[in-house]
Amino acid sequence: MKILVLNCGSSSIKFQLIETDIELIESNTDRCIAKGSVERIGTDEATLKVTVPPNPTISVTEEILDHQAALTRAIATLKDCHAVADITQIQAVGHRVVHGGEHFSASVVIDDKVEEEIQNCVELAPLHNPHNLRGYFVARKVMPQVPQVAVFDTAFHQTMPGHAFMYGLPYSYYRRYHIRRYGFHGTSHRYVAFRYRKIFDKKREEANLITAHLGNGCSMTAIEKGRSIDTSMGFTPQEGLLMGTRCGDIDPAALFYIMSKDELTLHDMSTLLNKFCGLYGISGESNDMRELITASAKGDEQAKLAIEVFCYRIKKYIGAYSASLGHVDGLVFTGGIGENSPAIRALACEGLGEMGIQIDPDRNASMVGKEGEISTDASRIRVMVIPTNEELLIARDTFRAVRGIPNPH
Repeated sequence: MKILVLNCGSSSIKFQLIETDIELIESNTDRCIAKGSVERIGTDEATLKVTVPPNPTISVTEEILDHQAALTRAIATLKDCHAVADITQIQAVGHRVVHGGEHFSASVVIDDKVEEEIQNCVELAPLHNPHNLRGYFVARKVMPQVPQVAVFDTAFHQTMPGHAFMYGLPYSYYRRYHIRRYGFHGTSHRYVAFRYRKIFDKKREEANLITAHLGNGCSMTAIEKGRSIDTSMGFTPQEGLLMGTRCGDIDPAALFYIMSKDELTLHDMSTLLNKFCGLYGISGESNDMRELITASAKGDEQAKLAIEVFCYRIKKYIGAYSASLGHVDGLVFTGGIGENSPAIRALACEGLGEMGIQIDPDRNASMVGKEGEISTDASRIRVMVIPTNEELLIARDTFRAVRGIPNPH
């Protein structure tokens, strides 16, 4: 089945065309036929990029005024590049949807009821769900006969027990406003956990894992026998690890103090927390880990401190989730930083030998952007680098949802 995977933003569409079925999933030979993006939608300088391996990327700048025009143009380019002979070859569309609230614990074919429930979650993810829905509306217009599937970032974490997702607030706020830990990056955490089990031929119940998705946004998850039992992001993606421009865990009273001192509005504080904190806030210069590592090597003390805070938070969560799980079989690094920064992985795992984590320096240094083990042969806990592939998992979920096949993950 050829599936178009869409990730729709306020002025952009990212897409992949993936061929998958049960046999391809089992052999891990699903095929990415094409991928691309449309940026700066709504302007006369929109950029369409399409890559059909092994050919070079096609890039066109032109006027594209809305998302429907963007998707139509993207599909036309896929035909021009011979990725598909005709639009009818696209048999399903899978949509990344950030928030499914407590209603969705699995991917689903979108119907009127599902659409309504996603709409109800807009207030929980106002920066993402409206644009994810826009992608659905546009795809439904362009391909009215094709089934559309929603794949939720929050779904994987719906297995968390109450003691892990509940905050210490009056219970009425949970009952009235659904204030609780939801967690995000669920598609990524689920994918790398699945890959770990495939690599070592383990059943779900045979692997307790800690997964670390480290990029501009960062989160960690404790996975017990294939089920998420805790995760670092909370009601929003603000909580947990230090991130590119988000502060992560913080005493909320500190925010009230800053607002009082600097006379900040709620909007001002929201902007501060989302765009000016984290690695960028501490370093004062960048949210790019590569730039910070370079600056730190040249003696920049603030860049060095930002890196140390970042890695220390990871180490704390490794310890916390080891306690939650009781027994840990594997630690998995993924995401842009997790996959490509041996220095960060080494620093995050430094001093954890007593917990059973030992990093092999040579293996770690060689594992950049590829899948493999970075722990020593003597390490009790296997430490892996597994590049994430959220689009592939969305395609697989879409195939299963359309065919009515239960998800084994």
